[in-house]
Amino acid sequence: MEIFISIGERLKEEREAMGKTQSDFAAIASEAGVPGATRQSQAKYEKGLASPSAAYLSAIALQGVDVRYVLTGDREGPTLAALSGEQRLLLDYYNDASPAMRKAAMAVLLSGGSNSGAAQVFHGDISGGVAGNNVINKAAGSRKR
Repeated sequence: MEIFISIGERLKEEREAMGKTQSDFAAIASEAGVPGATRQSQAKYEKGLASPSAAYLSAIALQGVDVRYVLTGDREGPTLAALSGEQRLLLDYYNDASPAMRKAAMAVLLSGGSNSGAAQVFHGDISGGVAGNNVINKAAGSRKR
């Protein structure tokens, strides 16, 4: 049946993209408790001679296989039409940005916008202790802000 062939072709594409062998995928399924998971069954799936079970698909999904793509040919993730206007605008700006700007934007987004990565830099010799925002110079007893 032609649908099994296209599923098998996409399954093979996903497996090869992950750098895995048919035996590797069979082992993934077997370790997850999928009955009858062998290199031969993997080869049959990829040739369109057999249909993978839901248990098998679940096991490989846990390893990062895009099962939606394997079954339908569509990649996971929302379609552009499903995004809000704000999300589309953000993507447009991101796509038009330079690599340096993209990297900076990702850094801000991944940090949650927090200052947790901020550091105070002192130039020169600093001796003394730190008390809150103050550096206490023990030798002179003075405080620097």
